[in-house]
Amino acid sequence: MTDPISDYLTRVRNAVAAKHRIVEIPASNLKKEITKILFEKGYILNYKFEEEGNPQGIIKIALKYHPVSKVPAIKNLSRISKPGLRKYTQADNLPRVINGLGIAIISTSKGVMTDKEARKEKVGGEVLCHVY
Repeated sequence: MTDPISDYLTRVRNAVAAKHRIVEIPASNLKKEITKILFEKGYILNYKFEEEGNPQGIIKIALKYHPVSKVPAIKNLSRISKPGLRKYTQADNLPRVINGLGIAIISTSKGVMTDKEARKEKVGGEVLCHVY
């Protein structure tokens, strides 16, 4: 696999499209940080890190849907910085997703954070993905 982050995002996108409740993804530290951000911002219902079997472990994500209309919380999940073309941005040029309604996940020198947190910390980095 050449791009594990794209694989992570594609598995979540496919599970949302198929209306699955839970999706399992091979774990890495970066994927764990992205999962924590998605949970904190309310895009997923819950998550669990399992260490058995696989040396790196597995991330189990419970996807979030509206209780009545069954509309998923994640409408769009798109990869921005790819292995063939990395996208870096400075602190004063951080992207705004749908004018602040969505989030951009940024990998910075101070860790993985959202665009709003990176603006507050005045730090730039690699734009991993947009979520809304």
